[in-house]
This record gives sequence, C-alpha cells and structure tokens, in this order.
Amino acid sequence: MQEYDGELGAAVARAQEGDEAAFAVAYRIVQPGLLGYLHGIVGADAEDVASDAWLEIARDIGRFQGDGPGFRGWTATIARHRALDHLRRRRVRPQAGGIVQDALSLAGPHDSHEEALESISTERALDLVRGLPRDQAEAVLLRVVVGLDGPAAARVLGKRPGAVRTAAHRGLKRLAAQLGIGGEAEARVTDEASRTLGESK
Repeated sequence: MQEYDGELGAAVARAQEGDEAAFAVAYRIVQPGLLGYLHGIVGADAEDVASDAWLEIARDIGRFQGDGPGFRGWTATIARHRALDHLRRRRVRPQAGGIVQDALSLAGPHDSHEEALESISTERALDLVRGLPRDQAEAVLLRVVVGLDGPAAARVLGKRPGAVRTAAHRGLKRLAAQLGIGGEAEARVTDEASRTLGESK
C-alpha cells in the first residue's frame, strides 16, 4: 500500500485540478483498503457505504491538503463517519458472523508471522476482525488493511497513537489465538505487531 503513496499524492494533486483520470487512479489505489476497512465495520453493506464515502470525497477533494498518506487518512476518516452513520441508522452494533466456523475454515497453524498477517486480508479473516472489541478491530483494520501509520490511524479514531498501537497489538494477539497460532508463532505475530503496527508513542 505505502509503495503507491508517491503515485497517490501526484494523482490527488491532478484530481484537485479537475483531472478525472487522475481521480480514477487515486480511487484504484485507495479503494481496496477502504473497502476492507468498511467490511470490518459494516459487513455486507461495505460497498454501499464506500459509495457514499466516495461521493463525499469527490465533492470535497478540493479542500484536501496533504500527500498520499494524508489522503489515505482523510478518506478513512470520511468512510468511518459514513459507516458510523450507517450503523446508527440501522441501530445495530457490528456483529461477528460465525466466528467459530470462520476460524475452523481458515488454514491451520501458520509457520510464520508473514502467513498469519497475510491471512488477515482474507474476507473470512475480516469477519473475524469484526468480532474483536470495536477499538481493536478499527486499529487493526486501519493499520493492516488501510495501511495507515500509527499517528494517522490515531487521527482517524480521535485517539492517542499509543492507545491505537496497544489496541492493534491486542487485536492481532486475539486474532492469532483465533487462527490457532500458539506458542512461539503467536509471540512472533505479536512481536511483529509491536514493531510494525506501533509507531510513535
């Protein structure tokens, strides 16, 4: 995700000048992570909420100031507001769907933290993320799926970076347990989470 941040920043700058093709480039770069994040919050309604968010993003892109990573954070903030509005309208808190069955359906114990972190990007694992406490779920989604750094994720959530780092670490540890990763493998996952998901204190 971050490897496209230079291209994203350039596309956003051109889109702000009215270049529709550049806006399409920005959309293609940001949408997969944004959709994964929304899936973790609103489940099957993610596409509808993403559409609402992109309408607002398109309308207000001229007001955005910043670079590629900043644009990711800005779009995540808009998407989060639309998701919370959606949940309020439904008057339903996010529900975990079939957590036990999903955990059983995933591959068995992984040999490395790379495989475990990679599994988080699967649709079933996103359903598992939805079963985490809200603060942990959002921290993991913003850090792993959207690709925000600690301070950017903290701004989206309106929290301190340390709190987001802790929530992401705890969330990944719970996911590791649900995915059947134990002992040294789990320690590697949580150590990696501390290193890569926890930025500034």
